[in-house]
Amino acid sequence: MKSLNVKIVSQIVLHDLKLRTQFSPLRNSLLCSAKNGGTLTLTLYRKTVFCELRTSENKKKKKKTTNIEAPDPAGAPPPIKKGRRSWKLKGFPKKVVSILSNLPLAIAEMFALAALMALGTFVEQGEAPSFYFEKYPEENPVLGFFTWRWILTLGFDHMFSSPVFLGTLILLGASLMACTYTTQIPLVKVARRWSFLHSADSIRKQEYSDTLPNASVQDLGVILMGAGYEVFLKGPSLYAFRGLAGRIAPIGVHLALLLIMAGGTLSAAGSFRGSVTVPQGLNFVVGDVLGPSGFLSTPSESFNTEVHVNRFSMDYYESGEVSQFFSDLSLIDLNGKEVMRETISVNHPLRYGGFTIYQTDWSLSALQVMKDDEGPFNLALAPLQINGDKKLYGTFLPISDTDSTSLKGISMLARDMQSIVLYDQEGKFAGVRRPNSKLPIEIDDVKIVVLEAIGSTGLELKTDPGVPIVYAGFGVLMLTTCISFLSHSQIWALQDGTTVVIGGKTNRAKGEFPEDMNYLLDQVPEIVDSKQPKSMSG
Repeated sequence: MKSLNVKIVSQIVLHDLKLRTQFSPLRNSLLCSAKNGGTLTLTLYRKTVFCELRTSENKKKKKKTTNIEAPDPAGAPPPIKKGRRSWKLKGFPKKVVSILSNLPLAIAEMFALAALMALGTFVEQGEAPSFYFEKYPEENPVLGFFTWRWILTLGFDHMFSSPVFLGTLILLGASLMACTYTTQIPLVKVARRWSFLHSADSIRKQEYSDTLPNASVQDLGVILMGAGYEVFLKGPSLYAFRGLAGRIAPIGVHLALLLIMAGGTLSAAGSFRGSVTVPQGLNFVVGDVLGPSGFLSTPSESFNTEVHVNRFSMDYYESGEVSQFFSDLSLIDLNGKEVMRETISVNHPLRYGGFTIYQTDWSLSALQVMKDDEGPFNLALAPLQINGDKKLYGTFLPISDTDSTSLKGISMLARDMQSIVLYDQEGKFAGVRRPNSKLPIEIDDVKIVVLEAIGSTGLELKTDPGVPIVYAGFGVLMLTTCISFLSHSQIWALQDGTTVVIGGKTNRAKGEFPEDMNYLLDQVPEIVDSKQPKSMSG
């Protein structure tokens, strides 16, 4: 045991504690006294030495105990416990955060996003591959290099859900979070601290400084509180601040931008879209029209809803042009029950179960006519190619033997649902009739009555789960942008005898801050008594 004690003592002396030792065999301990008045007690238990160091500075603190492995009596060194080398793991995230929070990198990411969005408006979106083969051939590349291979390989045919666009968006979001973590949050923490200045020279070095003779720092505090400042007094020192929300607002701006980007990503990669043209009186199922737009798209039960077009109608200007068109729609669930009925028009969509139905287009599908008091007959209308953006539809009513090689009949043309133009077998103009007028017209000994022009409604359906998030982001952005214009002002003061030394600074409205300070200091009352004002204890 003595040899073991000697080895332990020698190791302690080598670690420059320079201790005087006294071994107590009864207590199985070694008592060492240091030069600084401390006491180190080494208690031996088997091969472990329990160390307890007591000094005058840490008597009131918790005792600190250290375990030292004693050498083996046979002379073998104590086992070394291998710890995990975590310094690389700790340093790696800090380096990444430091790189991501770099301002030039964030600006470059925003420019890259702007360039991709501009390219997305230039390149047609959502077309079939054959369209890009024809529009961007390799034989005649745009700008000498841009062909269909670039578009289809990088996903530029669906730009806003492509890996390149989403990756850049995620990188910008990471930069915003890193900037918030490394810059904005520490600034708020610093702004919330009560930073008293106890030197008159330090106060005079502020952006604004002044001196009030025969004044009291307590009176100054009352004036500042009345002006909306948070005031703190500690002895002769005063600290006040106002507009802390202006420091917090940039964090809100970053949060709003993250919400907008998250909502936009969810809209691009998690929505459904589709369009359909339905004649009056027919039905369609929502799920048959909607198609996924990205890897986050998930269908819902509402996709089983059936839509019935009850009626389609149009309004016209005095000039005869179409001004508005309407669709009377009924939504029917799986049980055949009508769950909703609503008339939609342009800019007045229908919303139900997470999907939205927009009125986007119209066409004519059929003419209902009577022929020699027989019928009615539904004649299908076909769109005709004409120059310009005008619509024109045509149909044909045979009046000769359908088995004849030379089929003849009456031609009918319609631009809208207001009037129908009729031509005889020779193609000569025969007259005009309004649908539902019930006025007959006789052409080539055939009496014809135009009963109704049956229209088709053009509908666009979509789900957009990111819209509420984007709206919330823009709401937060507008609010925090306004709040960020609030000035964060700080004021320090020190009672120096009968004189009060005042200094202050602000991050905004630097031209108005001195005027506001002069106005406040003019309200501080002057002490008539020549005695030195008593300082408040903190």
